[in-house]
Amino acid sequence: MNDIEKKNDFPSTTSLSKLGVTAVGYTVGGIFLMILPMLTRIPFLGIAVGGIVSLIGIGSLLSKDPADKKAGIIITAAGALTLLSKIPPFQVISSTLLAIGAVGLLALGIWKGIKFFIGLKKRS
Repeated sequence: MNDIEKKNDFPSTTSLSKLGVTAVGYTVGGIFLMILPMLTRIPFLGIAVGGIVSLIGIGSLLSKDPADKKAGIIITAAGALTLLSKIPPFQVISSTLLAIGAVGLLALGIWKGIKFFIGLKKRS
């Protein structure tokens, strides 16, 4: 499946804008997932941030838009893992999963950004 719809060998502005927004969203999400474990070192702040992130994710899951639901799953999982990182047996597992998620989101953000700039170059 190609993220860039082609019309006369030029990507449409709509598909390019969606791709650019997606690239930024994945990159920001990856950076946020890198910062999240650092916040858990402060006892109360880690629990509060984990709870807030979980609630935001659950709110996104209630949306009718499929893209919001996909983001909601990731956000809810991040919040739950943050809360689990406060429980000693789950600290290593949750930190590892958050790191894997952060690297994955950053990689997707970079990949979508590359595709965005390739499509933008085709329009020039």
